[in-house]
Amino acid sequence: MNLTRALGSVGGLTLASRVLGLVRDAVFARFVGAGFASDAFLIAFRLPNMFRALFAEGAFSAAFIPMFNRKVADPDGDGLPTGLRFAEDALSVLLPILIGMTVLIEVAAWPVTWLLTWGFNDASHDQFAYVVLLCRLTFPYLLFISLVSLLGGILNSLHRFWVAAAAPILLNLTLIVALLVFHSDLPMMTARNQAIAVSVSGVLQFAWLYFACRTAGVHLRIKAPRLGPDVKRLLSLIWPAATGAGAVQINLLVSTALAAKFLPHGSVTYIYMADRLNQLPLGLVGIGLGTVLLPTISRQLGKGDEASAMETQNRGMELALLLTLPATAALIVCGAPIIAALFQHGKFDAVDTGFTAQALAAFSIGLPSYILVKVLTPGYYARSDTKTPVRYAMASMVVNLVLNLAFIVPLKHVGPPLATAIASTVNVVLLYRTLRRRDQFVPDMQLKRRAPRLAIAALLMGVVMYFLNDLFAPYTTGAGLARWGAMAVLVGTGALVYAAAVFATGALRPADIRQLIRSR
Repeated sequence: MNLTRALGSVGGLTLASRVLGLVRDAVFARFVGAGFASDAFLIAFRLPNMFRALFAEGAFSAAFIPMFNRKVADPDGDGLPTGLRFAEDALSVLLPILIGMTVLIEVAAWPVTWLLTWGFNDASHDQFAYVVLLCRLTFPYLLFISLVSLLGGILNSLHRFWVAAAAPILLNLTLIVALLVFHSDLPMMTARNQAIAVSVSGVLQFAWLYFACRTAGVHLRIKAPRLGPDVKRLLSLIWPAATGAGAVQINLLVSTALAAKFLPHGSVTYIYMADRLNQLPLGLVGIGLGTVLLPTISRQLGKGDEASAMETQNRGMELALLLTLPATAALIVCGAPIIAALFQHGKFDAVDTGFTAQALAAFSIGLPSYILVKVLTPGYYARSDTKTPVRYAMASMVVNLVLNLAFIVPLKHVGPPLATAIASTVNVVLLYRTLRRRDQFVPDMQLKRRAPRLAIAALLMGVVMYFLNDLFAPYTTGAGLARWGAMAVLVGTGALVYAAAVFATGALRPADIRQLIRSR
């Protein structure tokens, strides 16, 4: 399989989803702004997203995809039908758990929301009841998006990466339509309608994956739950992975809770908006690479082809650095004009832009680490080692908690993003060091030659864009589509400068580009 082409398929659709997400956030900022209503919705949306990443897309995929691939590739089985029988057994256990969890959270929404926000900065009874209502409206999303994760894992294993990658587009389209059609002069009413739209989007995404599976000849039956040997093995792998994913989600939860408790209203929104921009390259590169690398490496290792697995990991690291380093420099240097172009209109003002840009710069320091985690962890999961990443994720969680508590008062809304960036860097160092010690990842000469040159090229781009930044600032706050055009020119200029720097430093040559596209 061509890694670059597969990443292009997943990354292109993920990019489309992220761009729509930015459009959604821009419209949200226009109608809701940065205040109590926006913070309340974002906290409510955090709850199902946390459990989704904890049990569905993170832990479940990490355990399920390698096992499914081995079932399909097993010479003693009958190929895909064996894998699908295993998927049916997994579904029979997953579905009751999801239904029970959804009912439990709906009933216990009040104490769960209090734990999530630590009282939401001493909100009144009516204000806190509003936050609880939004949590109840958004949480059914978990049920449907978890089923989407199961179906998407099957399709990814069949190399139909684009189907699952396209599903988040439905989330953004649904929320955009809800904003445009059902917005109100009252921000709290608009936020409530957004919460309803979140769960509606979960139904639409499930329908999309369900019919895609039917088209691919995948027909899963719902059976009575049965804890057979394979399902027990799956659960034994899920819980360590869930603990590791839980450490990451607890990092986000701690950041949200501290901001909600100790910082002024609007701080949760500043951090969220900054994270959304930070998530753009993470979604395009990190999630795309993680989606492609896990089934690819697990299949190569299943065939005993260690050399191909090593080559895949090296090229994955190379692609991650090539695309991530310039994004890091750009978001640190050009964050303010980009945020102004996207969000500064309606109820979102220049002060909000400045605070969000500060949070974005802190987040972006850790951008390479966020993406390298996605590149390195498949090296563990493909070998059915879900415990080692857990230990390191837990260590990073402790670092994040300590730094959050240390930074939250003096650095305010910059503290949680900076703590998250440093904690993620600690996680990457631990993951990389262990893979090297086990000889499960050895950088080849090509990666060793290119990596420092790519870093120098990104630094050169950042310096040039720093001096050009003020030229674009007046235009990114212009009227209508002019601001978007100015932002596009700003980003395009940065890309051209980086491309020139890459070739000037010798990080890549024209022949290297052709080889990279052809490489497997």
